[in-house]
Amino acid sequence: MNCSVRNVAVLGSTGSIGRSTLEVIAASGGRLRAFALAARSNCRLLVEQARHFQPACIVAADPQAAAAYDWSSLPPCTRLLVGPDAVAAVAADPEVDIVVSAIVGSAGLRGTWAALEAGKTVALANKESLVVAGPLVTRLAAQRNARLLPVDSEHSAVFQAMQAGRREEVRRIVLTASGGPFRNYPRERLAEVTAAEALEHPTWNMGPKVTIDSATLMNKALEIIEARWLFDLAPEQIAVVIHPQSIVHSMVEFCDGSVIAQLSPPDMRLPIQYALSWPARREAVAPRLDWARAMELSFEPPDLERFAALRLGQEVARSGGTAGAVLNGANEAAVAAFLEGKLGFDQIVPICRRVLESHDFDPQPTLQQVLALDRWARQEVSRWISCCLR
Repeated sequence: MNCSVRNVAVLGSTGSIGRSTLEVIAASGGRLRAFALAARSNCRLLVEQARHFQPACIVAADPQAAAAYDWSSLPPCTRLLVGPDAVAAVAADPEVDIVVSAIVGSAGLRGTWAALEAGKTVALANKESLVVAGPLVTRLAAQRNARLLPVDSEHSAVFQAMQAGRREEVRRIVLTASGGPFRNYPRERLAEVTAAEALEHPTWNMGPKVTIDSATLMNKALEIIEARWLFDLAPEQIAVVIHPQSIVHSMVEFCDGSVIAQLSPPDMRLPIQYALSWPARREAVAPRLDWARAMELSFEPPDLERFAALRLGQEVARSGGTAGAVLNGANEAAVAAFLEGKLGFDQIVPICRRVLESHDFDPQPTLQQVLALDRWARQEVSRWISCCLR
């Protein structure tokens, strides 16, 4: 077995996934090295991480934040790079073995693309890369002999469970969802949900955007689209089930009726470590299930009226083309507007549908087209809020 050190570039190192990734690297016994760290604007934490991990370089993607910060405490062995072009540069660096793509939102696509273009292994935590440009990203990976390894707990679970059989034997996959904090709310109560309430996730500790997506179940809609491209499945082969305990992270049903599930406590360090150490398994920094304690695991079908985002995700996965870019851009803008108090919680999904249905669909777009439509969708959300919600 190859025990050489793997150089890791962590894109989004100051976010939730990035910080967990650095914990995994610290616990790797020297098998993994944080070679490059990139963040948007949290320069203080980025320097702290640099002082601890001594990377070859760090990237501050926001030039204004970088210009305003005093970098005098940066270790002399670490080079500072600034701007979004630098993120792509470190992702493609010849010395990098694995790129952890953990920049939130469609902004993460650029780093993912650069890494795949350079033939890297990408540990993909940025689901938006596949939501916005799924067929383009997977085609590029195949052309450059690059590898996409899932970091999302659900897709990591599917990836692990699929190894119990041959690809052609898979009947369908079942993605689990906690249901978020509002799964038992009366529907009329959803109009009164505040940002503070929506940011209280019952099982996971995540950033604000992902937490709101978990409350609307838009995160699961995006995961349906991601799974469609990541595993080359028909949309009809992807199901969702509500599982409040977040212990079963997803399941694969095979043609003979056997269902293989991956179980573990809800801790992102496990799927991160699996992606970084694959195909090997290592002693984990994440906690284990305690089989000496009683536990209950429950499952229920989702209420598609309450969680209309799921139906939207299925439709977009079926449509392909430009639909994913528009849905993603509209959702990111709608979530931001909700957090700013400009949009009601129950209006997030309807505004996404409105924008999606109003765009000029193209079944085979270029990368430039999907990026342009992502920007257009954000502008449409702002226009709709200004014109229709006064």
